[in-house]
Amino acid sequence: MSKIPHHISANSPRNVCFPVGGGQYGSGRIFPVFLPFLGCPGKCVYCAQDRQTGRESSGAQEIAAEARQRLESLPPCGEGEERELAFYGGTFTALPEADRSFCLALLRDMRKSLRITRARCSTRPDALSPAVLEELVRAGIGLVELGIQSFDDRALTLSRRGYQKQDALLGCRAVAEAGLRLGIQLLPGMPGSTPEVFLADVEKALTLSPACLRFYPCLVPEGTALARWFCEGRYRPWTLEETVRTLGTALNMAWQARVPVIRLSVAPEPSFDKALLAGPRHPALGALIQAEALLIAVKNAADTLSRRPEGLVLPRFCQGFLYGDRGALKERWRKLDLGPERIRFDETAHDATLF
Repeated sequence: MSKIPHHISANSPRNVCFPVGGGQYGSGRIFPVFLPFLGCPGKCVYCAQDRQTGRESSGAQEIAAEARQRLESLPPCGEGEERELAFYGGTFTALPEADRSFCLALLRDMRKSLRITRARCSTRPDALSPAVLEELVRAGIGLVELGIQSFDDRALTLSRRGYQKQDALLGCRAVAEAGLRLGIQLLPGMPGSTPEVFLADVEKALTLSPACLRFYPCLVPEGTALARWFCEGRYRPWTLEETVRTLGTALNMAWQARVPVIRLSVAPEPSFDKALLAGPRHPALGALIQAEALLIAVKNAADTLSRRPEGLVLPRFCQGFLYGDRGALKERWRKLDLGPERIRFDETAHDATLF
């Protein structure tokens, strides 16, 4: 049995050090405010935001007023504590001016009272103007997540997004030029999105220097145009295996670029899950994707060695998903000559080291 040394220099020519997602995720609590459908110019073929968020649509001012009551019950943030206000769902920058101002007043007041330290919002890439972006900056929004979904013109057209690749790129650049951090949301498996299209989307997104990415595998909720297409045989969702394999590759691409992927699936919500007709849904989908990405990252590192690997040191957080669902990946690890006796976990490591 090979003994793994406890002190390994990442700079040694015999070692390969590479990122696996450690240390990329910002700490702090997020306080979400969901605005389902509000500000949206139309309904995309796959969209069921009311069920996805677990609440029926109501007015932005009513939702913000409810959020104010909940926030005011919280104590101010302590020293070093981070609490982020996040306006999700809908199209925040396309809200009527009075509604948007009401939401931003909430942000200003909560920042002043130290109950909130930072904020973000989500919107569409074609719903940005210099004036609105300046308004966000003044109010204290620091990050704007754009629901790009895809940079592929055919996929955007089939999903009725209402814009094309060039509009998506212009929106990303407008956010950056306004001095805001950029988040990009992608929708693998949407109509017209093949694994090849999605991986090209990820590659394009990474060239735009985003602060974070989100991957939301496309699902088929009842009551949508996509549900009708599925029942008519006009749309085939990705299988679970196809999703794990493709998103594992994409996640590894983001790891190597040191861009955090802060979501790998739609969050669990009973009303949404009950309404699903089809699609790659699994209670541990994120962990399955992480496990696949880790195997890809280690295999790529092993390919750079001119010898059999002696061992592997991983950050402690990898231990929870290393072998996939019920140990399904153990044999693939053994094929890399990396059985359990050759793997050690390090509490302080952010990157992996193969030696």
